[in-house]
Amino acid sequence: MDLVVNNGKVVTPQGVFQANIGIEGEKIATISKSPLKGDEVIDVSGKLVMPGVIDPHVHMELPFGGTVSADDFKTGTIAGAFGGVTTIIDFAIQPKGESPFSAIEARKKAAEGKVVVDFALHASLTDMEKVEDGDIRKIIEMGLPSFKLFMTYRKEGLMVDDGTLFALLQETASLKGLVGVHAENAAVLEYLIAKFLREGKTEPKYHALSRPNFVEGECINRAITLTEEANSSLYIFHMSTKEGLEAVKSAKTRGVKVLAETCPHYLMLTDEKYEENGQLYVMSPPLRKREDNEALWQGVVNGWIDVVSTDHCPFRTDQKAMGDTFDKIPNGVPGIETLLPVMFSEGLKRGMPLERLVEVLSYNPARIFGLENKGAIEVGKDADLVILDPREERTLSYETLHMNLDYSIFEGLKVKGYPVTTISRGEVIVDNNEFYGKEGRGRFIERVSGGW
Repeated sequence: MDLVVNNGKVVTPQGVFQANIGIEGEKIATISKSPLKGDEVIDVSGKLVMPGVIDPHVHMELPFGGTVSADDFKTGTIAGAFGGVTTIIDFAIQPKGESPFSAIEARKKAAEGKVVVDFALHASLTDMEKVEDGDIRKIIEMGLPSFKLFMTYRKEGLMVDDGTLFALLQETASLKGLVGVHAENAAVLEYLIAKFLREGKTEPKYHALSRPNFVEGECINRAITLTEEANSSLYIFHMSTKEGLEAVKSAKTRGVKVLAETCPHYLMLTDEKYEENGQLYVMSPPLRKREDNEALWQGVVNGWIDVVSTDHCPFRTDQKAMGDTFDKIPNGVPGIETLLPVMFSEGLKRGMPLERLVEVLSYNPARIFGLENKGAIEVGKDADLVILDPREERTLSYETLHMNLDYSIFEGLKVKGYPVTTISRGEVIVDNNEFYGKEGRGRFIERVSGGW
Protein backbone atom coordinates (compact mmCIF):
# COMPACT_ATOMS: atom_id res chain seq x y z
CA MET A 1 0.00 0.00 0.00
CA ASP A 2 1.19 3.50 -0.76
CA LEU A 3 -0.57 5.04 2.23
CA VAL A 4 -2.24 3.43 5.22
CA VAL A 5 -4.56 5.02 7.77
CA ASN A 6 -4.64 2.72 10.79
CA ASN A 7 -6.74 2.52 13.96
CA GLY A 8 -9.35 5.11 13.02
CA LYS A 9 -13.04 5.18 13.75
CA VAL A 10 -14.52 5.28 10.25
CA VAL A 11 -17.73 7.28 9.77
CA THR A 12 -20.15 6.40 6.97
CA PRO A 13 -23.87 7.03 6.47
CA GLN A 14 -24.43 3.36 7.27
CA GLY A 15 -22.56 3.35 10.57
CA VAL A 16 -19.43 4.09 12.60
CA PHE A 17 -16.85 1.33 13.00
CA GLN A 18 -13.20 0.73 13.80
CA ALA A 19 -11.19 0.04 10.65
CA ASN A 20 -7.95 0.49 8.76
CA ILE A 21 -7.80 1.96 5.28
CA GLY A 22 -5.27 1.10 2.60
CA ILE A 23 -4.68 3.46 -0.32
CA GLU A 24 -2.97 2.65 -3.60
CA GLY A 25 -2.37 5.56 -5.93
CA GLU A 26 -5.43 7.79 -5.77
CA LYS A 27 -7.95 5.17 -4.73
CA ILE A 28 -9.10 3.37 -1.60
CA ALA A 29 -7.78 -0.17 -2.10
CA THR A 30 -8.91 -1.94 1.05
CA ILE A 31 -10.81 -1.46 4.28
CA SER A 32 -9.67 -3.93 6.90
CA LYS A 33 -10.30 -4.82 10.53
CA SER A 34 -6.63 -5.75 10.87
CA PRO A 35 -3.82 -3.15 10.85
CA LEU A 36 -2.23 -2.67 7.45
CA LYS A 37 1.33 -2.09 6.28
CA GLY A 38 2.37 0.43 3.68
CA ASP A 39 5.03 2.82 2.46
CA GLU A 40 3.53 5.54 4.64
CA VAL A 41 1.49 4.74 7.74
CA ILE A 42 -0.63 7.21 9.69
CA ASP A 43 -1.83 6.12 13.12
CA VAL A 44 -5.09 7.90 13.89
CA SER A 45 -5.99 6.24 17.18
CA GLY A 46 -8.75 8.15 18.95
CA LYS A 47 -9.68 10.06 15.81
CA LEU A 48 -12.51 9.92 13.30
CA VAL A 49 -11.93 9.15 9.63
CA MET A 50 -14.58 10.71 7.41
CA PRO A 51 -15.06 11.13 3.65
CA GLY A 52 -13.65 14.42 2.44
CA VAL A 53 -16.15 17.26 2.62
CA ILE A 54 -17.80 18.37 -0.62
CA ASP A 55 -18.84 22.02 -0.71
CA PRO A 56 -21.23 22.29 -3.67
CA HIS A 57 -21.84 26.02 -3.37
CA VAL A 58 -18.85 28.37 -3.53
CA HIS A 59 -17.99 31.57 -5.40
CA MET A 60 -14.24 31.99 -5.81
CA GLU A 61 -12.92 35.19 -7.40
CA LEU A 62 -16.46 36.24 -8.29
CA PRO A 63 -17.04 39.74 -9.71
CA PHE A 64 -19.89 41.27 -7.72
CA GLY A 65 -20.97 44.70 -6.59
CA GLY A 66 -18.05 46.51 -8.21
CA THR A 67 -15.39 44.26 -6.69
CA VAL A 68 -14.26 40.62 -6.69
CA SER A 69 -14.69 38.08 -3.90
CA ALA A 70 -11.57 37.99 -1.76
CA ASP A 71 -10.63 34.32 -2.15
CA ASP A 72 -9.36 33.21 -5.52
CA PHE A 73 -9.27 29.54 -6.51
CA LYS A 74 -5.90 29.09 -4.78
CA THR A 75 -6.51 30.77 -1.43
CA GLY A 76 -10.08 29.52 -1.23
CA THR A 77 -9.24 25.88 -1.83
CA ILE A 78 -6.24 25.99 0.51
CA ALA A 79 -8.56 27.32 3.21
CA GLY A 80 -11.04 24.60 2.33
CA ALA A 81 -8.34 21.94 2.62
CA PHE A 82 -7.55 23.11 6.15
CA GLY A 83 -11.23 22.58 6.91
CA GLY A 84 -11.38 19.09 5.42
CA VAL A 85 -12.90 20.10 2.06
CA THR A 86 -11.61 17.95 -0.81
CA THR A 87 -14.04 18.95 -3.59
CA ILE A 88 -15.84 22.19 -4.48
CA ILE A 89 -18.50 23.08 -7.02
CA ASP A 90 -18.34 26.65 -8.28
CA PHE A 91 -20.49 28.39 -10.91
CA ALA A 92 -20.04 29.24 -14.56
CA ILE A 93 -22.35 32.26 -14.78
CA GLN A 94 -23.36 33.12 -18.34
CA PRO A 95 -22.82 36.82 -19.12
CA LYS A 96 -25.64 38.50 -21.00
CA GLY A 97 -25.17 38.24 -24.73
CA GLU A 98 -22.71 35.35 -24.53
CA SER A 99 -22.96 31.61 -24.96
CA PRO A 100 -23.02 29.47 -21.81
CA PHE A 101 -20.11 27.50 -23.25
CA SER A 102 -17.82 30.53 -23.19
CA ALA A 103 -18.64 30.99 -19.50
CA ILE A 104 -17.87 27.35 -18.75
CA GLU A 105 -14.53 27.45 -20.52
CA ALA A 106 -13.58 30.77 -18.91
CA ARG A 107 -14.39 29.46 -15.45
CA LYS A 108 -12.45 26.24 -15.98
CA LYS A 109 -9.47 28.27 -17.17
CA ALA A 110 -9.67 30.52 -14.11
CA ALA A 111 -9.59 27.54 -11.75
CA GLU A 112 -7.14 25.19 -13.45
CA GLY A 113 -3.59 25.84 -12.33
CA LYS A 114 -4.79 27.31 -9.02
CA VAL A 115 -7.07 24.82 -7.25
CA VAL A 116 -5.47 22.51 -4.69
CA VAL A 117 -8.52 20.24 -4.43
CA ASP A 118 -10.79 18.86 -7.13
CA PHE A 119 -13.52 21.07 -8.56
CA ALA A 120 -16.65 20.95 -10.67
CA LEU A 121 -19.01 23.59 -12.05
CA HIS A 122 -22.71 24.34 -12.15
CA ALA A 123 -23.91 26.03 -15.33
CA SER A 124 -25.73 29.25 -14.41
CA LEU A 125 -27.97 30.42 -17.24
CA THR A 126 -29.02 34.06 -17.52
CA ASP A 127 -29.70 34.69 -21.23
CA MET A 128 -31.77 31.99 -22.92
CA GLU A 129 -31.61 33.83 -26.24
CA LYS A 130 -28.02 32.62 -26.42
CA VAL A 131 -28.95 29.02 -25.52
CA GLU A 132 -29.65 27.10 -28.72
CA ASP A 133 -31.55 23.86 -29.28
CA GLY A 134 -29.45 20.99 -28.00
CA ASP A 135 -27.23 23.14 -25.79
CA ILE A 136 -28.67 21.83 -22.52
CA ARG A 137 -27.92 18.26 -23.59
CA LYS A 138 -24.39 19.28 -24.62
CA ILE A 139 -23.75 20.98 -21.27
CA ILE A 140 -24.89 17.87 -19.42
CA GLU A 141 -22.69 15.67 -21.64
CA MET A 142 -19.74 17.96 -20.80
CA GLY A 143 -20.11 16.90 -17.16
CA LEU A 144 -22.25 19.79 -15.88
CA PRO A 145 -25.63 18.17 -15.20
CA SER A 146 -26.75 20.85 -12.72
CA PHE A 147 -28.02 24.32 -13.56
CA LYS A 148 -28.59 27.37 -11.40
CA LEU A 149 -31.22 29.97 -12.19
CA PHE A 150 -31.68 33.23 -10.33
CA MET A 151 -35.29 34.15 -9.54
CA THR A 152 -34.02 37.57 -8.47
CA TYR A 153 -31.12 39.97 -9.30
CA ARG A 154 -33.07 41.55 -12.18
CA LYS A 155 -31.00 44.76 -12.19
CA GLU A 156 -27.76 42.77 -12.16
CA GLY A 157 -28.82 40.94 -15.32
CA LEU A 158 -28.97 37.52 -13.70
CA MET A 159 -32.68 36.93 -13.22
CA VAL A 160 -34.78 34.64 -15.42
CA ASP A 161 -38.57 34.63 -15.58
CA ASP A 162 -40.89 31.82 -14.54
CA GLY A 163 -41.42 30.74 -18.14
CA THR A 164 -37.69 30.18 -18.57
CA LEU A 165 -37.56 28.22 -15.31
CA PHE A 166 -40.50 26.05 -16.34
CA ALA A 167 -39.02 25.40 -19.78
CA LEU A 168 -35.69 24.33 -18.30
CA LEU A 169 -37.43 22.10 -15.75
CA GLN A 170 -39.26 20.38 -18.60
CA GLU A 171 -36.13 19.91 -20.69
CA THR A 172 -33.93 18.65 -17.87
CA ALA A 173 -36.61 16.17 -16.75
CA SER A 174 -35.99 14.01 -19.82
CA LEU A 175 -32.23 14.50 -19.70
CA LYS A 176 -31.90 13.72 -15.96
CA GLY A 177 -30.41 17.12 -15.29
CA LEU A 178 -31.03 19.08 -12.11
CA VAL A 179 -32.25 22.67 -11.90
CA GLY A 180 -31.32 24.70 -8.83
CA VAL A 181 -32.69 28.09 -7.90
CA HIS A 182 -31.85 31.16 -5.87
CA ALA A 183 -35.39 31.69 -4.59
CA GLU A 184 -36.39 35.23 -3.68
CA ASN A 185 -39.41 37.15 -4.98
CA ALA A 186 -37.76 39.84 -7.10
CA ALA A 187 -40.69 42.21 -7.46
CA VAL A 188 -41.39 42.39 -3.73
CA LEU A 189 -37.82 42.87 -2.61
CA GLU A 190 -37.24 45.50 -5.32
CA TYR A 191 -40.31 47.37 -4.08
CA LEU A 192 -39.14 47.22 -0.45
CA ILE A 193 -35.59 48.26 -1.30
CA ALA A 194 -36.85 51.31 -3.20
CA LYS A 195 -39.28 52.17 -0.40
CA PHE A 196 -36.60 52.08 2.31
CA LEU A 197 -34.18 54.13 0.23
CA ARG A 198 -36.85 56.78 -0.42
CA GLU A 199 -37.41 56.96 3.33
CA GLY A 200 -33.68 57.40 3.99
CA LYS A 201 -33.40 54.01 5.65
CA THR A 202 -30.00 52.97 4.39
CA GLU A 203 -28.36 51.01 7.24
CA PRO A 204 -27.41 47.32 6.81
CA LYS A 205 -30.40 46.12 8.85
CA TYR A 206 -32.66 47.22 6.01
CA HIS A 207 -31.04 44.61 3.81
CA ALA A 208 -32.79 41.98 5.94
CA LEU A 209 -35.99 44.00 6.33
CA SER A 210 -36.26 44.36 2.54
CA ARG A 211 -36.14 40.57 2.24
CA PRO A 212 -38.66 39.29 4.83
CA ASN A 213 -39.25 35.57 5.24
CA PHE A 214 -42.21 35.38 2.87
CA VAL A 215 -40.03 36.70 0.02
CA GLU A 216 -38.18 33.39 0.13
CA GLY A 217 -41.11 31.22 1.20
CA GLU A 218 -43.39 32.35 -1.63
CA CYS A 219 -40.64 31.91 -4.18
CA ILE A 220 -39.77 28.38 -3.04
CA ASN A 221 -43.45 27.43 -3.19
CA ARG A 222 -43.69 28.86 -6.71
CA ALA A 223 -40.60 26.97 -7.88
CA ILE A 224 -41.96 23.75 -6.37
CA THR A 225 -45.29 24.24 -8.16
CA LEU A 226 -43.51 24.62 -11.50
CA THR A 227 -41.36 21.58 -10.76
CA GLU A 228 -44.40 19.47 -9.89
CA GLU A 229 -46.18 20.46 -13.08
CA ALA A 230 -43.07 19.73 -15.15
CA ASN A 231 -42.61 16.35 -13.40
CA SER A 232 -39.01 17.36 -12.88
CA SER A 233 -36.47 17.81 -10.07
CA LEU A 234 -35.51 20.93 -8.12
CA TYR A 235 -32.64 21.96 -5.86
CA ILE A 236 -33.06 24.90 -3.48
CA PHE A 237 -29.81 26.76 -2.87
CA HIS A 238 -29.12 28.38 0.54
CA MET A 239 -32.55 28.00 2.13
CA SER A 240 -32.85 30.32 5.13
CA THR A 241 -36.40 30.30 6.49
CA LYS A 242 -38.83 28.10 8.37
CA GLU A 243 -41.39 28.92 5.65
CA GLY A 244 -39.05 27.54 3.00
CA LEU A 245 -38.52 24.40 5.04
CA GLU A 246 -42.27 23.86 5.42
CA ALA A 247 -42.68 24.15 1.66
CA VAL A 248 -39.94 21.58 1.09
CA LYS A 249 -41.38 19.19 3.67
CA SER A 250 -44.83 19.43 2.13
CA ALA A 251 -43.46 18.81 -1.37
CA LYS A 252 -41.31 15.86 -0.32
CA THR A 253 -44.26 14.34 1.52
CA ARG A 254 -46.38 14.32 -1.64
CA GLY A 255 -43.55 12.89 -3.72
CA VAL A 256 -42.11 15.93 -5.48
CA LYS A 257 -38.42 15.54 -6.24
CA VAL A 258 -37.17 18.60 -4.38
CA LEU A 259 -33.82 18.81 -2.62
CA ALA A 260 -32.68 21.58 -0.29
CA GLU A 261 -29.50 22.96 1.19
CA THR A 262 -28.83 25.40 3.96
CA CYS A 263 -25.64 27.00 5.30
CA PRO A 264 -24.02 27.24 8.75
CA HIS A 265 -24.73 30.97 9.00
CA TYR A 266 -28.46 30.30 8.66
CA LEU A 267 -28.18 27.70 11.42
CA MET A 268 -26.06 29.76 13.81
CA LEU A 269 -26.56 33.51 13.32
CA THR A 270 -29.55 35.85 13.53
CA ASP A 271 -30.49 39.26 12.16
CA GLU A 272 -29.24 40.81 15.41
CA LYS A 273 -25.86 40.82 13.66
CA TYR A 274 -27.07 43.71 11.49
CA GLU A 275 -27.11 46.09 14.46
CA GLU A 276 -23.31 46.46 14.72
CA ASN A 277 -20.86 46.09 11.81
CA GLY A 278 -23.87 44.80 9.99
CA GLN A 279 -22.29 45.21 6.57
CA LEU A 280 -20.07 42.20 7.33
CA TYR A 281 -23.15 39.97 7.48
CA VAL A 282 -24.89 41.13 4.33
CA MET A 283 -25.63 38.12 2.15
CA SER A 284 -28.68 37.04 0.20
CA PRO A 285 -30.89 35.61 1.54
CA PRO A 286 -30.17 37.53 4.78
CA LEU A 287 -29.86 36.27 8.33
CA ARG A 288 -33.17 35.45 10.02
CA LYS A 289 -34.60 34.88 13.51
CA ARG A 290 -33.67 32.31 16.14
CA GLU A 291 -36.85 30.36 15.34
CA ASP A 292 -35.61 29.96 11.77
CA ASN A 293 -32.25 28.69 13.05
CA GLU A 294 -33.96 26.05 15.16
CA ALA A 295 -36.35 24.97 12.42
CA LEU A 296 -33.49 24.55 9.96
CA TRP A 297 -31.43 22.58 12.50
CA GLN A 298 -34.35 20.20 12.90
CA GLY A 299 -34.55 19.96 9.12
CA VAL A 300 -30.90 18.98 8.93
CA VAL A 301 -31.03 16.47 11.80
CA ASN A 302 -34.31 14.87 10.65
CA GLY A 303 -33.41 14.58 6.97
CA TRP A 304 -35.68 17.18 5.37
CA ILE A 305 -32.62 19.23 4.37
CA ASP A 306 -30.28 17.24 2.15
CA VAL A 307 -27.06 19.29 2.07
CA VAL A 308 -25.19 21.83 4.18
CA SER A 309 -22.96 24.03 2.03
CA THR A 310 -21.34 27.43 2.61
CA ASP A 311 -22.18 29.81 -0.26
CA HIS A 312 -18.59 30.91 0.35
CA CYS A 313 -18.36 34.38 -1.21
CA PRO A 314 -16.06 36.44 1.03
CA PHE A 315 -15.34 40.15 0.96
CA ARG A 316 -12.84 41.97 3.19
CA THR A 317 -13.94 44.79 5.47
CA ASP A 318 -12.72 47.44 3.01
CA GLN A 319 -14.77 45.81 0.25
CA LYS A 320 -17.85 45.66 2.47
CA ALA A 321 -17.36 49.36 3.24
CA MET A 322 -17.74 50.21 -0.47
CA GLY A 323 -21.52 50.20 -0.08
CA ASP A 324 -22.74 53.48 1.43
CA THR A 325 -26.32 52.16 1.40
CA PHE A 326 -27.47 48.64 2.23
CA ASP A 327 -28.27 47.79 -1.40
CA LYS A 328 -24.71 48.60 -2.51
CA ILE A 329 -22.87 46.37 0.00
CA PRO A 330 -21.20 43.40 -1.74
CA ASN A 331 -23.28 40.33 -0.93
CA GLY A 332 -21.55 37.34 0.62
CA VAL A 333 -19.81 35.83 3.62
CA PRO A 334 -16.98 33.34 4.18
CA GLY A 335 -17.45 29.78 5.33
CA ILE A 336 -15.50 27.09 3.46
CA GLU A 337 -12.89 26.52 6.18
CA THR A 338 -15.29 26.50 9.12
CA LEU A 339 -18.01 24.28 7.59
CA LEU A 340 -16.91 20.97 9.11
CA PRO A 341 -15.79 22.14 12.57
CA VAL A 342 -18.95 24.21 13.09
CA MET A 343 -21.27 21.45 11.89
CA PHE A 344 -19.46 18.78 13.92
CA SER A 345 -19.30 20.75 17.15
CA GLU A 346 -22.74 22.34 16.98
CA GLY A 347 -24.42 19.32 15.42
CA LEU A 348 -23.38 17.06 18.28
CA LYS A 349 -24.91 19.52 20.73
CA ARG A 350 -28.20 19.12 18.88
CA GLY A 351 -28.12 15.35 18.77
CA MET A 352 -27.10 14.97 15.15
CA PRO A 353 -25.61 11.50 14.59
CA LEU A 354 -22.19 11.30 12.96
CA GLU A 355 -23.78 9.28 10.18
CA ARG A 356 -26.07 12.20 9.39
CA LEU A 357 -23.14 14.63 9.44
CA VAL A 358 -21.30 12.78 6.66
CA GLU A 359 -24.55 12.48 4.72
CA VAL A 360 -25.12 16.24 4.49
CA LEU A 361 -21.44 17.17 4.03
CA SER A 362 -20.17 14.38 1.75
CA TYR A 363 -22.43 11.53 0.71
CA ASN A 364 -25.49 13.53 -0.37
CA PRO A 365 -23.58 16.21 -2.32
CA ALA A 366 -21.74 13.46 -4.20
CA ARG A 367 -24.94 11.54 -4.95
CA ILE A 368 -27.07 14.56 -5.86
CA PHE A 369 -24.50 16.23 -8.08
CA GLY A 370 -23.10 13.14 -9.77
CA LEU A 371 -19.62 12.99 -8.23
CA GLU A 372 -19.55 9.24 -8.61
CA ASN A 373 -16.03 8.72 -7.24
CA LYS A 374 -16.44 11.04 -4.26
CA GLY A 375 -18.28 11.29 -0.97
CA ALA A 376 -17.87 7.80 0.47
CA ILE A 377 -15.28 5.58 2.12
CA GLU A 378 -15.55 2.58 -0.18
CA VAL A 379 -13.07 0.44 -2.09
CA GLY A 380 -12.55 1.94 -5.55
CA LYS A 381 -13.59 5.46 -4.58
CA ASP A 382 -11.16 8.37 -4.62
CA ALA A 383 -9.09 8.41 -1.45
CA ASP A 384 -10.51 11.71 -0.23
CA LEU A 385 -10.42 11.56 3.56
CA VAL A 386 -10.47 13.95 6.48
CA ILE A 387 -9.18 12.92 9.89
CA LEU A 388 -10.93 14.75 12.70
CA ASP A 389 -9.81 14.84 16.32
CA PRO A 390 -13.01 14.95 18.41
CA ARG A 391 -11.03 16.16 21.45
CA GLU A 392 -9.41 19.13 19.73
CA GLU A 393 -10.81 22.41 21.05
CA ARG A 394 -10.32 25.71 19.25
CA THR A 395 -11.68 29.22 19.30
CA LEU A 396 -12.39 30.36 15.75
CA SER A 397 -10.64 33.55 14.67
CA TYR A 398 -9.71 35.06 11.34
CA GLU A 399 -6.14 35.35 12.66
CA THR A 400 -5.71 31.56 12.71
CA LEU A 401 -7.94 30.69 9.75
CA HIS A 402 -6.62 30.66 6.19
CA MET A 403 -9.33 32.45 4.22
CA ASN A 404 -8.15 35.69 2.63
CA LEU A 405 -10.02 37.87 5.11
CA ASP A 406 -9.62 40.22 8.05
CA TYR A 407 -12.66 38.96 9.99
CA SER A 408 -14.68 35.81 10.61
CA ILE A 409 -18.46 35.63 10.93
CA PHE A 410 -17.84 33.04 13.66
CA GLU A 411 -15.19 35.07 15.49
CA GLY A 412 -14.84 33.80 19.07
CA LEU A 413 -16.97 30.68 18.59
CA LYS A 414 -15.56 27.78 20.60
CA VAL A 415 -15.70 24.45 18.82
CA LYS A 416 -14.83 20.97 20.00
CA GLY A 417 -13.68 18.62 17.26
CA TYR A 418 -11.42 19.80 14.45
CA PRO A 419 -9.96 18.39 11.21
CA VAL A 420 -6.25 17.72 11.62
CA THR A 421 -5.37 15.87 8.39
CA THR A 422 -6.80 16.14 4.90
CA ILE A 423 -6.07 13.58 2.18
CA SER A 424 -7.02 14.32 -1.42
CA ARG A 425 -6.81 11.48 -3.95
CA GLY A 426 -4.33 9.64 -1.75
CA GLU A 427 -2.11 12.66 -1.09
CA VAL A 428 -1.77 14.26 2.33
CA ILE A 429 -2.29 17.94 1.59
CA VAL A 430 -2.83 19.21 5.15
CA ASP A 431 -1.41 17.76 8.35
CA ASN A 432 -1.04 19.31 11.80
CA ASN A 433 -1.68 22.88 10.62
CA GLU A 434 0.76 22.61 7.72
CA PHE A 435 -0.13 22.71 4.03
CA TYR A 436 1.68 20.19 1.81
CA GLY A 437 -0.33 20.36 -1.39
CA LYS A 438 0.64 22.07 -4.61
CA GLU A 439 -1.09 24.88 -6.43
CA GLY A 440 -2.96 23.48 -9.42
CA ARG A 441 -3.03 19.85 -8.27
CA GLY A 442 -6.83 19.87 -8.24
CA ARG A 443 -8.66 18.48 -11.27
CA PHE A 444 -11.87 19.35 -13.05
CA ILE A 445 -14.41 16.59 -12.42
CA GLU A 446 -16.95 15.73 -15.08
CA ARG A 447 -20.12 14.71 -13.27
CA VAL A 448 -22.82 12.24 -14.21
CA SER A 449 -26.53 13.03 -14.29
CA GLY A 450 -29.54 11.58 -12.51
CA GLY A 451 -27.87 10.67 -9.21
CA TRP A 452 -30.61 11.86 -6.86
